[in-house]
Amino acid sequence: MKIFMDTADVAEIKEFADLGIVYGVTTNPSLIAKTGRPQAEVIPEIAKLVEGPVSAEVISVECSGMVAEARELSKISSNVVVKIPCIAEGLKAVKLLSAEGIRTNVTLVFSLSQALLAARAGADYVSPFIGRLDYIGENGVKLVEDMVKVFRQYSLPTEIIAASIRGIDHVNDVMLAGADIATIPTKVLRQMFLHQLTDAGLKKFLEDYAASQK
Repeated sequence: MKIFMDTADVAEIKEFADLGIVYGVTTNPSLIAKTGRPQAEVIPEIAKLVEGPVSAEVISVECSGMVAEARELSKISSNVVVKIPCIAEGLKAVKLLSAEGIRTNVTLVFSLSQALLAARAGADYVSPFIGRLDYIGENGVKLVEDMVKVFRQYSLPTEIIAASIRGIDHVNDVMLAGADIATIPTKVLRQMFLHQLTDAGLKKFLEDYAASQK
């Protein structure tokens, strides 16, 4: 499972990109807004920091507007992927953009039927929002499991990005479910490094080394 960062904070992305563990980045209008900067400034900087896909989202809700925005976003860098909402107009745009060779990530996916429609429209990636499903009493991880099964059963090339990750348990669960990618908030990504036995073991090793030098 590849790791993406779910953030638009350039400093955070650089920190983790330097570790060699982050393959791509997903952003959305809410994350961009938190930076206090326009998307036109932020996306080019992010695209230089990672080799893999960088998702930038359209704000139009009609096909023609989405396509126009997508064409401009795709000019920023060869690794920019355009996020399109999972609505009828969005999937119409995905079909047109796919024919032009512009990669898309269909976002705001909450059901297996939506995922199938996005894949059939030609999406390169589809993003089920598991945390938001959990909040309304549904099982987000189960959706990922079902998507993996269906996509493999029908040999669909679309990659599954598990999104709306809320904690370590989500990361572990979607990994076991077979997600191609998990896009992870910085706070959760930091938690992935931690284990009390790692800290205790390192402390003991350093104490023993210091003692041996006396």
